[in-house]
Amino acid sequence: MRILHTSDWHIGRTFHGHSTLDALRDVLAVMTEQVREHRVDVVVVAGDVFDSATPAAACYSVLTDTLRAMADTGACVIVTSGNHDSAARLGFQSGLLRGGIHVVTDPASVGTPITIPDAAGPVHFYGIPYLEPALLRHLWPEARSQAAVMDRAMDLIRADLSERGGRSVAIAHCFAAGVEPTPHLERDIQQGGLDVVPLAGLAGIDYVALGHIHGRQQLAPAIRYSGAPLHYSFGEGDKPRGSWLVDLDADGHVEASWLDLPVPRPVVTLRGPLADILADPAHLPHESSWVCVEYTDTLPERDPMRRLQERFAFCAKVVHAPAVVAERSSRTYVQRVRSARNDAELVDAFLVHVRDGAGADEPERELLAEILDERVRVEALA
Repeated sequence: MRILHTSDWHIGRTFHGHSTLDALRDVLAVMTEQVREHRVDVVVVAGDVFDSATPAAACYSVLTDTLRAMADTGACVIVTSGNHDSAARLGFQSGLLRGGIHVVTDPASVGTPITIPDAAGPVHFYGIPYLEPALLRHLWPEARSQAAVMDRAMDLIRADLSERGGRSVAIAHCFAAGVEPTPHLERDIQQGGLDVVPLAGLAGIDYVALGHIHGRQQLAPAIRYSGAPLHYSFGEGDKPRGSWLVDLDADGHVEASWLDLPVPRPVVTLRGPLADILADPAHLPHESSWVCVEYTDTLPERDPMRRLQERFAFCAKVVHAPAVVAERSSRTYVQRVRSARNDAELVDAFLVHVRDGAGADEPERELLAEILDERVRVEALA
């Protein structure tokens, strides 16, 4: 059986205030053609279908159109909910879709598979919607962490599988031990302590299709993250976009290959002095990319975003990251002000306070001296 493993579509997510809906629609259309071209039997979407619990109307049409187009290729489609999704809204959507499209959002269904046969016999697909421990205490009162609820879910799956026999695929949305997250991106599922799901808890299944981490990762030959189909942060810029094409043979052995997806607009971070970034011809290929600039000048530059967007139309983020940071004084701002012996030292104390420890340089001191001298002259003539 041939399976396409994808996840984290995040329909409706914005990128630094810019809509990604059209770009995602185009990328999902390419994915649908890959399903057709590679004669995929089953598409699994491992959670975070929407980016919000209350998606806009246009987001529903992207999802519905994509799932129906995938089903038109002859593939079955199995979708589970993630921590960004509203299980109730995503579950409501399932009632409007035709046969061959399965949307799993109810924790009570864990352990009951969607069984799809091939020439070698049945393959049982166990969808695990995102499991929030606080909402499951009426079902599993002893499970009070992400690891505990996943253990409970996997126990139910293994118990059911032992009775049914055959091959198996689990689809889950969680933070598994050993993955490398994108900083400040994957939210809501804690990434430390008990909320990390041990790999041993995922054992006993022929293939585990995971979602939540936005970069592809292989934790074991049969345990993988596919990542998101679009770049949703600058921290993902070096991570390829695509999905896993998984072949499950008659004995349950897995062979997986990577299918790249197009990147509608590359994501790049440029670092250096602002003047160099604005002038360096080496940055010519990035003029149509999404650009984050970390400029390393000692002092903040005036209106950097406007200046950068004159060259990089899609500059979306600017960070002042000085290469050299002045050593901080142990004295407070109030102490520096009180100890100032004249107006020049008072202004310098202010500059040190607002410029991360950098006081006036020599040209600035000369300018300040001229201004202060002029003020004294004007006051003397008043």
